[in-house]
Amino acid sequence: MMENIHNLRISVIIPTLNESDNIQSTINSTQPSTNVEVIVVDGGSNDNTPMIAQSLGATVISSLPGRAVQMNTGVAIASGEILLFLHADTCLPPGFDTMIRAKLAEPGVIAGAFTLKIDAPHWGLRLVEWGVKWRSRLWQMPYGDQAIFVTASAFNKIGGFPQMPIMEDFQMIRLLKPLSKITIIQVPVITSPRRWLKKGIFKTTLLNQIIVIAYLCGVSPERIRKWYRREKFTRI
Repeated sequence: MMENIHNLRISVIIPTLNESDNIQSTINSTQPSTNVEVIVVDGGSNDNTPMIAQSLGATVISSLPGRAVQMNTGVAIASGEILLFLHADTCLPPGFDTMIRAKLAEPGVIAGAFTLKIDAPHWGLRLVEWGVKWRSRLWQMPYGDQAIFVTASAFNKIGGFPQMPIMEDFQMIRLLKPLSKITIIQVPVITSPRRWLKKGIFKTTLLNQIIVIAYLCGVSPERIRKWYRREKFTRI
C-alpha cells in the first residue's frame, strides 16, 4: 500500500431501495470524517430516499436494482483510493476513517470489515453477533452488513462485485482472500435488526446458513434468489 495511506480518500458507497427510515442515520454516521465522499446508488426508490440523501450532501445516482449492480455503479464514479461498502441500515462507528486507513497501512492488507452489533436487546441476537465474530476471525469471511472495505486497486483486480443476484459479498471476499488477509476491525458497526426480527432470529440464521451451504454446493445464485424471495426477506 502507498506510503501516504493516511491521506487517501475513502469513497463510501451505499446501495438503497426505499430506505427513507434509515438513510439519514447511516449518512450521518459517516461524519465527522476526513477526506471522505458518500455516494448513494438508488435502485428505484418510490419514497424520499434520494431526496434525503441529497439534502445531507451525498452524491446520489440511479441504477438498476440489485446490490452488486448498484455498488459497481457507485465504484464507477468513485474518486477514492479506498472503497467502503455500507448497507443503508448500518451505521459506522466514530473514527471509522482513521481505523480503516490504519488497518490498510499494515503490510499486505488490502481489505477488511468491522465486527457487527445488531441494534436490539434480544439475547438471541447476541448469539448471532458471537457467531459473526468467530466466522470473521477464524475464516476471514465477513459479510456485507459488516461494512466491507477494500483498496480500489484490489477491487479492480478481481473485477468488482460478481454480477450475481445474491451472495455477491460472499463471493467477493472469496476472490480477495488469495490476495490478502481479510482484516477485522474490533470496533462494531451497528445494523438494524429488521431482517432477523421479521422471520424470527433462529429461523433467519438457519436459512442464511442453508443458503451459504447451497451456494457452496453449486446451486445457482439465480435459484437461491428465487427461494430467498419466496421467504420474503428484506434485502435489495
